[in-house]
Amino acid sequence: MCRNIRPLFNYDPPSTSADIEAAARQYVRKVSGYRQPSRRNQAAFERAVGEIAAATASLLAALETSAPPRDRAAEIAKARARRQL
Repeated sequence: MCRNIRPLFNYDPPSTSADIEAAARQYVRKVSGYRQPSRRNQAAFERAVGEIAAATASLLAALETSAPPRDRAAEIAKARARRQL
């Protein structure tokens, strides 16, 4: 499940709120053990996703680097090439 969580920092174009939410959702799925929670646990699940997405956005906003931004398309191409080997 967590294979879908990708680095989000220092990309051009920057990571979107959808990217951040997707990573948060994958994290909550892994930790909770639910791919899709029951109706009883849905509110807690969604609240956790929101809190983790907010913490992630805050972290990304606070991080600094002197490295040039990475090109998202180039990084995806490199990952695909590594998987081909």
